[in-house]
Parts: sequence; C-alpha cells; structure tokens
Amino acid sequence: MDYSKTLNLPQTDFPMRANLPEREPQFLEYWTKNRIYEKKISKAKGKPKFVLHDGPPYANGNIHIGTALNKILKDIIVKYKSLRGYDAPYVPGWDTHGLPIEHAAIKILGLNRHELNPLDLRRQCKEYALKCLDMQREDFKRLGVSGDWDNPYITLTPEYEAKQIEVFGEMAKKGYIYKGLKSVYWCTSCETALAEAEIEYAEKKSHAIYVKFPLIDDKGSLPVGIKHEGVYAVIWTTTPWTIPANVAIAVNPEFEYAWVQVNNEIYLLASGLIDAVVKANGLGDYTILATVKGEALEGMVFGHPFLDRESVVVLGDHVTLEQGTGCVHTAPGHGQEDFEIGMKYNLPVINPVDHSGRFTAEGGKFAGMLVHDANVPIIKELAERNMLLGKGTIRHQYAHCWRCKNPIIYRATEQWFASVEGFRQMALEAIKEVEWVPSWGEERIHNMVADRQDWCISRQRVWGVPIPIFYCNQCNEHIVNDTTISVVAELFRREGSDAWWAKSAAEILPQGFACPHCGHGTFRKETDIMDVWFDSGSSHAAVLEERPELHWPADMYLEGSDQHRGWFQSSLLTAVASRGRAPYKTVLTHGFVVDGEGRKMSKSIGNVIYPQEVIKQYGADILRLWVASADYKADIRISNDILKQMAEVYRKIRNTFRYLIGNLADFDPDRDCVGYDQLTELDRWALLRLERVRERVTKAYDEYEFHLLYHTVHNFCAVDLSAIYLDILKDRLYTAVPHAIERRAAQTAMYEILQTLVVMLAPILTFTAEEVWQYMPKRAGMPESVHLAEWPAARPDYLDARLEAKWDRILEIRSEITKALENARRSKVIGHSLDAAVDIYAGGKELATLKEVVDLAAVLIVSRVNLIAGVENAPPEAFRSADMELAIVVAPAQGDKCERCWIYSETVGQDAEYATLCQRCADVMRQLPK
Repeated sequence: MDYSKTLNLPQTDFPMRANLPEREPQFLEYWTKNRIYEKKISKAKGKPKFVLHDGPPYANGNIHIGTALNKILKDIIVKYKSLRGYDAPYVPGWDTHGLPIEHAAIKILGLNRHELNPLDLRRQCKEYALKCLDMQREDFKRLGVSGDWDNPYITLTPEYEAKQIEVFGEMAKKGYIYKGLKSVYWCTSCETALAEAEIEYAEKKSHAIYVKFPLIDDKGSLPVGIKHEGVYAVIWTTTPWTIPANVAIAVNPEFEYAWVQVNNEIYLLASGLIDAVVKANGLGDYTILATVKGEALEGMVFGHPFLDRESVVVLGDHVTLEQGTGCVHTAPGHGQEDFEIGMKYNLPVINPVDHSGRFTAEGGKFAGMLVHDANVPIIKELAERNMLLGKGTIRHQYAHCWRCKNPIIYRATEQWFASVEGFRQMALEAIKEVEWVPSWGEERIHNMVADRQDWCISRQRVWGVPIPIFYCNQCNEHIVNDTTISVVAELFRREGSDAWWAKSAAEILPQGFACPHCGHGTFRKETDIMDVWFDSGSSHAAVLEERPELHWPADMYLEGSDQHRGWFQSSLLTAVASRGRAPYKTVLTHGFVVDGEGRKMSKSIGNVIYPQEVIKQYGADILRLWVASADYKADIRISNDILKQMAEVYRKIRNTFRYLIGNLADFDPDRDCVGYDQLTELDRWALLRLERVRERVTKAYDEYEFHLLYHTVHNFCAVDLSAIYLDILKDRLYTAVPHAIERRAAQTAMYEILQTLVVMLAPILTFTAEEVWQYMPKRAGMPESVHLAEWPAARPDYLDARLEAKWDRILEIRSEITKALENARRSKVIGHSLDAAVDIYAGGKELATLKEVVDLAAVLIVSRVNLIAGVENAPPEAFRSADMELAIVVAPAQGDKCERCWIYSETVGQDAEYATLCQRCADVMRQLPK
C-alpha cells in the first residue's frame, strides 16, 4: 500500500518502473551533451593521479560477455577512484594489428592474401579493424563505461607505431634482439610462427604408433651374448609425420632400460614400461635378457626405419615414464625439447616441411603432402618395411592456433627473438615489486617467466608493424642501430608503417648510409612483422609515456587470467628490457565467464549469453550489478536465472531510492534539515547503520572486493531500511504535520541516507545513480551529475556504541515479537499488523530493554502494546520465545480503524468535524492549510 498517495502527500516524478533499456540511452546523451567526463577530469586537475591502463581488445568483431565483464570492472574502479578525489582518466585502447585482424578480414571479405598487393591487403585490414573498433566503442559506451572515447589509443596509428619501433630499438641496442634457427610453434593454416600466448589446447584424436629402429653400432655397450641381428630401439609417437625428420633417440640417464626378447626380436625399452608396451601391442610372452642404466646407452647408433640415415642415442631429462617406451623419437626440426637437445649434441636440424605444412623434396616420397595427410602413408611405409611394432589412436590435449583453431606443428625456421634469458632475472625481480590481486597471480607469472623460452617476435604476415631490420646486399649481415631505428621511427610517425612496403630501403635510409659490417651501400628490408603481443606489449611506452594526462608506470593493469602469459607478460618483458622495471604497480586478474552450471560458453551447446541481448532485455545496470555481485577472482557464472535474480535485487535497491525520494518531495535540505541532537533514537540508529555500511563499502572498493559491497548494500536496503527503519517511519512521515520537528528529523536522516547511498552505488549502478541524482532534492552548489560528486565523508560521530548495543537488543526482541504476529496472521486473528493489540510479558534484560523504548507500538507497527512484568504471568496460549524471557499474546485491537493513520483507536468518531479519524489525526488535520 502506498501510504503517501492515500494521505495526499507531495509526489516525485521518479518512476516506479526502471525501463532501463529505454532510459539509459537518455543518460548517455546527457553525459555526452554536458561533457561530464571532461568536467570530471578538469575538476580533478592537480589531485593525485590514478591511472588504470586499458588492455587493448582485438578489433575483430562484436564484444562478448567476457569483454563486458572486463570493461565494467575497469569502469567501477575508475569511477570509484574519481569519486574519492583522484585524477582518474580512462583512455580506452584497441589492438588493431596482427593475425586476429588479418584472419578475420580475409575470411569475412573473401580475400586471397597471396594474390593481393601487401598495401591493398593492409588497407582492407585497416578498414575492417576501424569498422569493428567503432562497433565495439558503441557497445562499451552503452555499458555505461566512461572515458575519453573520442581519443582512444589505437595500435595502428602512426605515433603508436613509431613508439613501438623505439621500444624495439632500445631492446636491440641492449643486445636483447637476435635472429636464430629454432623450432617454434607454426600454424600451417595461417602460415606463420606463433608465440606461446597464441596457443590454445584442445582435445585431438591422433595416431599413436610404436616404431622399431634397427641397431647399427652398439659402441661396445650391447650385453655379451646378444647379437646385432634383430635388435631394435622402440619409440612411441603421436606424430608419425615427424618420422622423416628423426635424427636421434633420447633416453633418460637415470632410468633402467632392458633388452627384452619377444619371439626372434630384441627390443630396447625402459624397464618401467615393458608391461604397458607388451600389452598395448599384444606381444605375449617376453624375456628380459639384461638391464642397463640409461647413461650407458649414450652414443649407440640405430638406423632410421625407412631412410638412409643414422639415429644416435642421446641423453635427456625430459624423457619420462608416463607413457610410451622410455625411448623418445627426436627430431630437432619439429620440437622444442628436441631442438634443445639437438643443439647440445650438435645434431642436424632437418625440417622437410614448408610454410603451408607440405613436405618439401627433402620429404622424399611424401613430398607435396600436407603433414597431417602424410600420417597414414608413413604408417603404411613403416608396416611394409616391418618397422611398425603396433598402432592405435589416442585422444589428448594438443596445441591449436588461437585464431583458426587448427592444430599447429613445431617447425624449425629462422626467426627473430627477444632474448628473455638476457633479462629474465631482472623481470623476476620486477614481478616482486608489483601488487598482484589476487595474490596467486605473482606465483603464476613468476613461474611462466622463469620457464619461458626466448620470445619469438617475428611473424610471416603483412598486417602489422614491420621488424625494422635492413640486410646488406653484399655481406647479408643484418643492420639495426640508432640511425636505422631513428629514421624508421620518424618515417612511421609521419606516414605510418605502410611506408615500409611503399618505399625501398634506399628511400628509407639516409643518403650515404653504408653497411657497418662491410661498407657496402645497397640494402634490402626484413619482410616479417612483429608479433602482435609486441604491439600491445609496447602500449606502456606508446600510451602511458605519450599521453600527458597519464603517467608511467600505470597504477593498475586489469585483465583476465589468461593475460599472465599474454599482455601482462609481454608488457613486463618489453618494459623491463627497455626501462628496467615493470610498467604497472598493481595487476588485478579476473576469471572467465561460464554458464550457470560452470560450463564454458559454446555456441554448439547453446549456452552463450550476449551482452547486447542482456542490455536489450534488462538494461546495462543489471549487467553491471551482476559484475559487482560476483567474486571475479574465480570463474564467474551467468545465466538467465542469475540475471532474473539480479533484476530482483536491483528492484529492491531501486524501490529503496524511490521511497526515499518520494518522502523527500516536500523537503528542502538547505531549509528543513535539523541538527543531530534533534533526531530521534531511531533516526540516529539509522545513521549509525549508514556509517557502518559506508565503512564496509569503502573498504570493499579499496580492496577490489566488489561482491562484499554488493551484499552489504543489498542487506542494508532490504533489512535495515525496508524491513526496519522505513517501515517504522511510515506513521511519523504520513501522519505528522509536514513541518513537525519529528517528521523533519526523519527526512533529515533519510536525506543523509539517500545522498550517501547514491554516491556509493554510482560506480556500479551508473545510470540509476544518475537518475536518482537528477530527481532528488539537492543543496545549493551540489554538482550537476552524481559522477562529479565527492565520496561521502566519514562520520565517526554517528558511531554511538551504547546506542548500537541498545538497538541491537531492541531489534532482537522485535524479531521474536514479529514471529508471534506472523502466527496470528496465519491463524487469521489479524490481517495487517496494525490490526493487533499486543500484550508482552517480559522479564530480566528483555523487560529492561523494552522499558527504554519510548513508543513501543510504533516500533512494532501495531495499534497498542501492553508491557507486563513477568513471563510467568502470561496465559497458556501465549507465544513463548525459546531464547528470551518473553511471552506474547496477540489479539485484535479495540476501537475503530482511523481512516488516515490506519491505527485502531477508541478515539475514532469522537471529533465531530473528523468523524472517521482518531483524535491525533483530527488535531493534525486542523493544523493543515485548508
């Protein structure tokens, strides 16, 4: 029941229904038209800065629910810091280079990159990226994210590219950039090298084969009595296509190996895997002829199963007993560990596979085949030569390309690398200086950097920033120095990186430039581009150092947990290598969004939730409330049911605001506020609870524990306000003379609650808070937008320990009495609580507490209360508390119901002028203007 309408009190236009999908765009327009973000930045000039550096999303499609989560979290923090008095600019950014953009542009536009001129392809990629950027920008703005949207940072802009070249130059100058032959991740579909951060693991069904390598030379290590004929080392592999590149067999020096006779053949196997191998291949009975420690096998020579090539035994700690045979097929051209052990033993690096994943002429009879298509022919070749001991299939986690989602291969090629080894220790020390939220992030990134191989930074594509290296046509040495870096950086700053393809080396280099190695004067350019992670990893230099409103290092980086191996790490490596420290002071990590059952979102499952659809149905504030409600440190669940719950919580908060505004419609805070000493005990209790909430909410914001403030605010609105304070206040608000001191006291407390609550919720319910701010009464000089307000100041004077303890006891007793009223309602003794007269039999502390309550009937919201000493005096039918000295009898109240205050009174009808009112209301009516 809306008492205010019944009593003809002044009303507010603040709408009952949110209609957020329709109303929120109006506030976006208001913020833009009135330049609220710019005013916020201007107001904060000279104050301490807080810089949250935006990790750039890829401009290659619409945003998804995870992107929305990320951007909302950032916005909550930035808005809170601004309200706390910080100069907190937010410069959004986009990553617009590299494989994600090129791949999407080629696919969507139906391009053939091999037939396009590089400049034409780059133009198409740029147009596609900027189109996606604009779509994403509008989506982010619709989420209520505030920032410098007209001036974002974009990795394809000339000034950004120029700064990236300078970062590369600084690393090269310090000796951290080199070119080398290594086995790297290679995507045959995208035809480029990949970094570790560009690898995803997914289940794959693979061939699993056991292959025999015939003994050639035992180097005197074969046990006495065993002849060379019919002796084999047995390997196990899930990549049959790599067999043509085999040059060695690795064994663990610490393991025991056995010479195992099966029928007329003898196999070298790790002792711990004999039974598994025999069972997997159906070998039947076997005999162990002798055992030997792995280190004694080093140098033995076996023959390739179908090529005229030797395969030498090498020692490696990477050999395990988890599966296989304990003898590991080693092809340095197709594996990281294989490559490393090959370098140790000076093994040949055979890579008979081209950039598209086809065997070259070096692949012999398999030349021209795609590697994965060659698996079956190679297995057949082994079988025909009697070198296939057994075969099967296995489902396992296998590396896939992050863009095209196809399985990758290892491929030894010459690439450009950043020597992580050269500055690893410095990076590990820098990690210690950063605050990691949650704290486990430190160990995660520490382990990744500690174990990381050198960073492959070259890509065989055209959409990106070129590696600024020149080669001398005479001596073929590469050239990178202060001069070359300077001219390329300045060129890119003027014309952008397209100039690398548009101009010749002679047009780029200064006139008279000579090779520092041989003095020759003609040059060619590197054709590879930089890894896209080098692009985004340079943002600390290209953005934080270049934008005057920001500073280096950033106060915070905030991204998903996958960025420990991505942007967090690439930023760390480029910053430490070029500047000697981490580019951030704090790193906050959030989990991934999953469905209501904790499953990864998938179109095939049909459990994907799109932020655009949520906004269309519920509004962005519901999505923002969901973000705040979740403990983002773990995976975050979302579903239609969860969103419905959020909508219900939102409704409770909104109705609290509406009630407060509605009851302040005739309240002018500059004129009508009363002093703290004029407030009732109940009003002072409400402000005490408000201060406790303000403390907890502030602490939760400071510690980035948004789910704690969500629960705090929800509980405050639902319990402290709705179920207690505002419920009790109704009689005072609706029945007293409008200007009565007790009514103004209630409004004063309500106004304090309103203006505190709206500011505290502004970072989360960013639209609703603005709407409340526009409708609520304001003191002279208050800002035009809630987002220009200041954080509520601490009010330690509200924290009255004696009052708090007293009202804690009162409310505990009230809760017990409410149980008795509920029983009476269920038994149909009463309807509304105001229908009741209550006899309370109390003793001990309960009696003493109740005697202190000035208007007990008002606190209990009943028509009459009779307090009687002694629980033992209660009649048998009384409701008895299990934990307190308390017994309650509920009966219908005597007298008639006052039409105005709804309280039953025997004075109703005694006033001839107001026959339907109680005497109290009749007296008030005489004081009201006619």
